[in-house]
Amino acid sequence: AEKLSSMKDVDWNNFLKRVCSLLDSTEKSTGAARSKLNLLYYLCTVVVHKEIASRLMSSQLFPILIQQLRVASSWDIRARVARVIGLLALHTSELGENVPISEAVMLLTELIRENFRNSKLKQCLLPALGELLYLVAREEEKGEHPRECWAVPSAAYTVLMRCLREGVRLFHG
Repeated sequence: AEKLSSMKDVDWNNFLKRVCSLLDSTEKSTGAARSKLNLLYYLCTVVVHKEIASRLMSSQLFPILIQQLRVASSWDIRARVARVIGLLALHTSELGENVPISEAVMLLTELIRENFRNSKLKQCLLPALGELLYLVAREEEKGEHPRECWAVPSAAYTVLMRCLREGVRLFHG
C-alpha cells in the first residue's frame, strides 16, 4: 500500500491499466479465474487505505468491477468483486460525481433479489450494498453534490428492508 501511495502518475496509470486488463479479461481457463481471484484478494488488502481507495474509486476500475459483478462466470469471483466494492465504499474519502454509484446499487439490488433464497450469496452482496448506501448518505450530508448524482432506487431500500426483516425472523427463530 505504501508503494502504491508513493507512485508517480505514470506508474500509477500503468498499474491501473494492468489491473483493469486482468479483471476485464474474458479468458475462461482455470488459471485465468485463479489469477482474477488472486488480484481481487490483493485489492481487498490495499483498498483499506483511504488514499488508495479514493483513487481507485474515481478511476476506470470501478466501472470494470460493476461489469465483473454482472458477467463473472463464477460466484466466487462475484462475491470477491462485491467485497472489493464494499471496501472501496467504506474507505473512500472523496467521491467524484462521475462514479457510477447508482449503477452499482441497482445491480447489487437485482442480484440480491434474483438470488434471495441463496443466503450465502446474499451475505456477500448485502454488505457492499449497505456500504454504497452509507457512502451516498455521507456524501449527501456533506452537501457538496446535488441529490441526483447518486439516485438510489426505491427497490434497493425494499430489498434491504426485506433482508433485515428476514434476518430478524431467523435470529429470533
